[in-house]
Formats: sequence, C-alpha cells, structure tokens
Amino acid sequence: MKFKSIAILAFITTVLYTSCKKDLGNYVYSPPSEPVVAGFNNATFAAQIGDTLTIQPKITLANADPLKDLDFEWHITVQEELREAVYKGYPLKIVYNLGPGPRTCKLLITDKRNGLFYNFPFKITGTTQFSVGSLVLSNDNGLTKLSFVRPDKTVLSDIYKSLNKEDLPINPVELYYSKPLPYQPNTKEEYWVLSNDPNKSGVILDASTLLKRKDFSSQFFSPPAVISAGYLEPFLGPVQMGTVPTGVINGKLYVGVQSTAPFADDYGKFANAQAGDYNMSKYFTHGSSFFIGYDLKKKAFITFGSDGTYSGTNYKVDTASTGFDPKNVTYDNLLFMKPVEGGASYAFFKTGTGAVTELSFSYPLGNDRTFRGLGKRTFKGSALIDDDTKWVVNSLNVFYFSSKGKIYRYNPINEDIRQLDADFGGKKISMIKVSLDDNTLTVGANGAVYTLDVSVSKTGNIIKTLSGIPGEPIDIVTK
Repeated sequence: MKFKSIAILAFITTVLYTSCKKDLGNYVYSPPSEPVVAGFNNATFAAQIGDTLTIQPKITLANADPLKDLDFEWHITVQEELREAVYKGYPLKIVYNLGPGPRTCKLLITDKRNGLFYNFPFKITGTTQFSVGSLVLSNDNGLTKLSFVRPDKTVLSDIYKSLNKEDLPINPVELYYSKPLPYQPNTKEEYWVLSNDPNKSGVILDASTLLKRKDFSSQFFSPPAVISAGYLEPFLGPVQMGTVPTGVINGKLYVGVQSTAPFADDYGKFANAQAGDYNMSKYFTHGSSFFIGYDLKKKAFITFGSDGTYSGTNYKVDTASTGFDPKNVTYDNLLFMKPVEGGASYAFFKTGTGAVTELSFSYPLGNDRTFRGLGKRTFKGSALIDDDTKWVVNSLNVFYFSSKGKIYRYNPINEDIRQLDADFGGKKISMIKVSLDDNTLTVGANGAVYTLDVSVSKTGNIIKTLSGIPGEPIDIVTK
C-alpha cells in the first residue's frame, strides 16, 4: 500500500512537470502595435472663433487599420467654466466657439482590440479677427474714435461705433490694456478707453471682440462722483502685465485689489484712493519697493510704500546735495518726469514765460531712503517747448520730445539736443511712445501712426506708416 501511494505521487509529479514544460511556449509575449501620431505631441493649433477647425494628424497602426481599430476622443479644457468639451471621431472637425486664448487639450486614443488607451497632449489657441493687430485711440475733431489696424495695414476705422452703436466719451486720454498673466483666466483680457468726459469717464471692452462690457466706473467698488483719469499702468510698471492696474485718478494714487483670487470679478478693482493730503501729478514711478510722485499741492516730491501706503515727504534728504530742496520745490507745472530706481532721474517744469527748469535727483534702492537733489538748471531746449509738446524717456534716460511737427532727442548727460530725421509734413505730433527695447518710437500725427528707428547709430527715420486713422492718434496698443 505504501509503495502504491509513492507510485501515484510520482506519476502526478511527472504529469505536472510535463504540462509546465509543454506550456512554456505560451509565455512568449508579442506586444500589440501602438498608434503613432506624427508631429502632434504638444503641438499648438490656431482656431478662429466662428470658423471651422479641422485637426487631422497622420496616424499609423502597424498590422491594423487605425480608422477601424481605434476610437478617438478630443478633450478641450475650458478653464473659466471648469469643464471639458469632448468630441468623438476622427478627424476633429468643429465650428470653434470656445472663446479666445490658449486651451489645454488632449487626444485620447483607445485600441478596440485590447482596450489599451493612449494620451497625446496638444493646445488650441482661439483667435478672433482682433487677436493680432493694433488698436488706435484717436480724437477726431472732438469725437473719440477707436480703429483697428490688421497686420496687412487694413484699417477698420471707428470700429467701436460700428460694433456698439454708440459714441465713445469725449476727451480721450489713454488706451489701457488689461492683459492676463499665464495663470489668470483669459476672460479678463480687456481694453479700457479712458477719457476726461465729465459725464462718462470711459468704457471697458472685451479684447477679443471689442464689444463693450461695462463702463469704467464699474472698476470702482464705490465710484467717485467725477472720475478724472490721469494715467494707469499695470501693477509694477509697463514691463509686468496682469489685470491689476495702478495709477493716478482725481489726483490720487489708486492700486487695484489683489486680496481675492485672480479669476474673481473683484480682482484688480479699485477700492478707496490711497489716503493722504496730496494732489498728485500723473507722472509717477512704481519701483520694486516704493512709489514716487510729485504733489502739485505741496509742490514737493512725495513717496508711497510698495503697497501704496502714503508716506508723503517723510523721507531723509541728503544735506550734502544742494541742487534743490525736494520737500519745497516751489513749482506746480510739471511737464514730464519718469523717475528711475538707483540712478539719476529728471523732471521738467514750466517755470515762466518760455522758461523750463530741469531738476535732477535720485532716490536709491534698498534701505537707504535718502532723497538727493542733484542739480537744477535751465533746460537747454526751453525755446522748443510749447503747450502741445509730448515727452517720453527710454530706459537709458534719453528723452524724446515733440515741437512744431518735429521730434528731438535730448541727452541730459551732455545736454545734447538733436532733431530726428522723420518728416511728418508739418503736422502736429499728438502721441509718442517708446518700445521696451528702446529701438523704436511710435509717433501719432493727424491721420497716421509712424514707426521711427532710433536704435544705435540711427537718427529716427520712418520705417513704417499706418494711414487712415481718423483724427489725431492719442494712444495705441499692438498685440
């Protein structure tokens, strides 16, 4: 009986061993073919709103038919609505209506033979006919006009009235571009047309459609009875963008609210003006840790903390610098200034009939908040300055100003004044803007906007002209 049990056990062991040995070939694995999408991963596709968007990448699947053996799902994230738009089938062919701006997307491919799925990320950038080009604000014999210039230089003049069936407020002063940062929802991208109209201070437009969203007064939690726009720029100056504005309104400093989420409706709105007894000129600088401006009431330079808290003349003065007393300048007609951090800055005041006084000063970075009045002298170009003169300054403290249809370059280091080559046919200059790289000037004169080359060794020749602008250009934004 014992021998019999041993024999049975041996037989079972032999059968199992043989079975495993014979089954060894069943574990030779041949992976299924994978879909290959050529030149698609992380690609960006442009889609104009209202037009048909077709995305049809080349797809291959070895030993199979990709159109029969694969399923396709296209996922497009609509961030501001917290949802995904999903489309099935190949190719993707839709009338694009998901709004302007970049969209994060993915193509989900499922292999019907085995249930495996594959993700391929890509992007879609929604555009409109106003996504690329220049928007020009102008004053046409007392009427405010807004014109759009396409890349091919086609001018859609008075486009605001054409789209919105109403006139803009009179006395335009600025075209402010509220551009979202990458992490901010693109629904906040706006143009603000700012005016000094006693009845209406301005309007806010959707940047993608140029349709009016609301009046500028809605930018305030409690709007003042009268809103006199001085000058606005994005928080921390023109290099940084975003939907938080800062600037001078009604002679007071305003800083947009940042305590809410960037996608909230209240983000960037104005609460109260920065409290203090002052009447501030529109010319100011927001440095990395302070604001500096000029008080027309006290006739003195004033400062604010990095958050806009008013400090007034509560700063130290370098007694060794005897150029002037910054707390008692005595002038109230500030023509132009744009202080810089660290180095010398300049301010120009109308100080008498035909006289312009130039002040130089510094307000250092870091903990050394000592104001230095470096110098005071008669501006060498005083005879060229009139009531219509426009000013700009580049990052190297080289100034450009207009006079009787001409533009001049002024270097305060050696007091060199040179007339630029550009000829505007004797037309009055209504606008000057300098590019961030200091290489070009954008100049407005009745009916046109000109681009001047002022790069190294160039003397301001006209390299581009946009004609067909109604009236005198006041401001321009190009994107």
